[in-house]
Amino acid sequence: MGDYHVHLHPHGPERHLGPEPGEYPPGHIEAFVEAAFARGEDEVGFTEHLYRCVESTEVLGEFWLDSSNPLVQAHTAAFVADDRVLSLEKYVTAVEAAKDRGLPVLLGLEVDYFPETIDAVSEFLAPYPWDFLIGSTHWIGAWSVDHDGADFEFERRGVRTAYEDYFAIEAQLAASGAVDALAHCDVVKKHGRRLDGPLDHLYQPVVAAALASGTAVEVSSAGLHTGAGEPYPAPDFLRMFYEAGVPITTASDAHFPEHCARDFDTIKDYARAAGYTERIRFRSRRREMVPL
Repeated sequence: MGDYHVHLHPHGPERHLGPEPGEYPPGHIEAFVEAAFARGEDEVGFTEHLYRCVESTEVLGEFWLDSSNPLVQAHTAAFVADDRVLSLEKYVTAVEAAKDRGLPVLLGLEVDYFPETIDAVSEFLAPYPWDFLIGSTHWIGAWSVDHDGADFEFERRGVRTAYEDYFAIEAQLAASGAVDALAHCDVVKKHGRRLDGPLDHLYQPVVAAALASGTAVEVSSAGLHTGAGEPYPAPDFLRMFYEAGVPITTASDAHFPEHCARDFDTIKDYARAAGYTERIRFRSRRREMVPL
């Protein structure tokens, strides 16, 4: 098994708990691999955020201006300025060097999805030697839907509208074919805000788009440690992916070594309960099925 969603630098107020932004001190990458090995896993796929890299500034643009709400604009502008402190070049070099040292690591990237710029982003990323790309919907326009400091926007929009807006964008991401797997594909539930009743009408367009584009979906333990209280995706959502024939990857969304491959026994059982017996392994953006 492999953990295919791992970050080498923590965010925001926890940033001081990791290495200096953009630095990869001796033993840092090894610590993630050791944690994965201790949990019985055999490879680690690193997936730094694109938006956190200074090289993304031009290609993503000032996306926070896509809002008429000055509070949303100000919040997103401030936290992107605080978070955009990494170097894509240094990141790629560090992971490739770890490969050269014989470590079982993969070079990935978390591509933060904006419909208006995804084509330019794909062109920008094309020259790099990625093993895989994961895609995530963190923003609805300028609103950072899963950021702790922007929860106020749920009150203004209403939970139903927020969910409808989120899954409409997630379906566009799934249809784009720009990434190899969907990351935490229902992260809109992160703060524990839920809609009553079945959500099949919101899930189905995402499932259909992923199947049509050949995009996998990750089963992530990260939701167990948030207000969601369950893995991503929700049980009914994951079952729909399985019934449609959409393959999976496994993920922790770790930002610290000790969280790498966290709760993988739980998410393996969770995936098996949905019907899965295999997961995807990536190399140079080519995939093969291996036993779960």
